[in-house]
Amino acid sequence: MASPSAVPTDLAAAPVPWFERLLVVLFVVVPFLAVLAAVPFAWGWGLGWRDVTIAAVMYLITGFGVTVGYHRHFTHRSFQARTWLRVVMAVAGGMSLQGPVIRWVADHRRHHKYADKEGDPHSPWRFGPGFTGLSKGLSHAHVGWLFSPERTSRRRFCPDLLADRPIRFLSHNLTYVPVVLLSLGLPALAGGLWGGSWHAALTAYFWGGLVRIFVLHHVTWSINSICHTFGKEEFSVRDRSRNVWWLAVISLGEAWHNLHHADPTSARHGVLRGQVDPSARLIWLFERLGWAWDVRWPDAGRLAARRVADA
Repeated sequence: MASPSAVPTDLAAAPVPWFERLLVVLFVVVPFLAVLAAVPFAWGWGLGWRDVTIAAVMYLITGFGVTVGYHRHFTHRSFQARTWLRVVMAVAGGMSLQGPVIRWVADHRRHHKYADKEGDPHSPWRFGPGFTGLSKGLSHAHVGWLFSPERTSRRRFCPDLLADRPIRFLSHNLTYVPVVLLSLGLPALAGGLWGGSWHAALTAYFWGGLVRIFVLHHVTWSINSICHTFGKEEFSVRDRSRNVWWLAVISLGEAWHNLHHADPTSARHGVLRGQVDPSARLIWLFERLGWAWDVRWPDAGRLAARRVADA
């Protein structure tokens, strides 16, 4: 990890270097364009509205499982929830194929403890600034860190979840296998029943299973990489977390990452006018239904104290 002095401290104070824009295109835009380019070629041959609908529903289920469940509830305890809802959120998050809940939470709590410093498992500034350093850093933050032999201590970072029997059970590797099978099998089953053929099941499996997992992985990893490199600082933080508006909707509100690092336990990340946060809206619905309580909604005083003056 580069020393703190080697890392620029304020992206908002200077024009964004051309190479940062180039790397954003290479790491985020190109893969999405590749997927979108496949759509017109596949339409009518191996893709239709049935597959799009199933993929969208699966994306929302597993995406909210990560954002509302894994992240805001289990990692940061932004709200309390009924046991059955906690189990549902843990299973839905696991269906994203981002690993069992306790492993995910341990890595993310460690990230917050050491954000963009030595010990952060996925900082894009690990190799310093500049084109070469940031290229390596973005690759590491986006996906490379997942292949590291180093594992975050669950006992150190997740003693609360290890003491939670249902969540500990769902975090065992053997227990996680049925969750993976459910993630891949459910869209195929829905497609087969809806379309009434093996072909319908196969296309739903491809778009609602494999492609959906690819897109959600890429969006989640972009929060680690892009949102710590590129964007706007609207709240004062000690790290490089930034808000990236064009990632906000597809990330279900997670790309309002600067506020999240300024106030990690807040149940809402998009707190300024026009900042859409679907995950916060779902938590609000859980609260209205009586399924969630002690929700840590943003406090106007805290927000004002952390607001960057020229943002």
